Amino acid sequence: MDSNHIDSTTNALLARDLSCYYGQFQAVKRTDLALRSGEVTALTGPNGAGKTTLLLCLSGLIKPTTGEVLVDGYHLYRDEVEAKRRLALVPDVPTFYQELTAWEHLQFIALAYGLGEEFEKLAEELLHEFDLWEARYLLPHAFSRGMRLKLGIILALIRPFQVLLLDEPTSALDLESTEILRGKLTQLRDEGKAILLSTHDAALAHVLSDNVWRMKFGQLDVA
Repeated sequence: MDSNHIDSTTNALLARDLSCYYGQFQAVKRTDLALRSGEVTALTGPNGAGKTTLLLCLSGLIKPTTGEVLVDGYHLYRDEVEAKRRLALVPDVPTFYQELTAWEHLQFIALAYGLGEEFEKLAEELLHEFDLWEARYLLPHAFSRGMRLKLGIILALIRPFQVLLLDEPTSALDLESTEILRGKLTQLRDEGKAILLSTHDAALAHVLSDNVWRMKFGQLDVA
């Protein structure tokens, strides 16, 4: 076994003594947290509470000021490649390569994660489900905000992972796509994935989540 790997039997993601400062401003106060395999956790709280910063720290896009993050037992910074292979993020505002079409983005992910022959079938299914099939050869700058969010979701769902982080994934989705996403997340939970979902949608949090965490003024309450 890799010397950097720590057994994480039920906890797919662990954060210990995690905090994040922007200059003198403490965006995330010191906290410990765990995401368990086979559970969906909703992260709630007002705007500016620190939810997005927390997700960025857990994903590795921002390095926390203190603490460490383990993904499926791998240190996010000491063993970054192995940790990030097991983690997927859907940001609230996905960014794309402006010179690649939606289909080319999916091909890029397929090559990066070695998806093999099943790629095209899965890509076609997801694009149809989220109503992007007819737009697959368009560049992302031609997409509406909702279409860009759906493409970001598809890019996460098409690749393998153990932990899925989503930041306000339904904020620009139509009702049909929201229901499709809810079904996908339920299926992933049943497959043993750990999911952390930041949302202002109280109904979605209640129906979908096994746990609800609340954040306010950078303080995370995981009770």
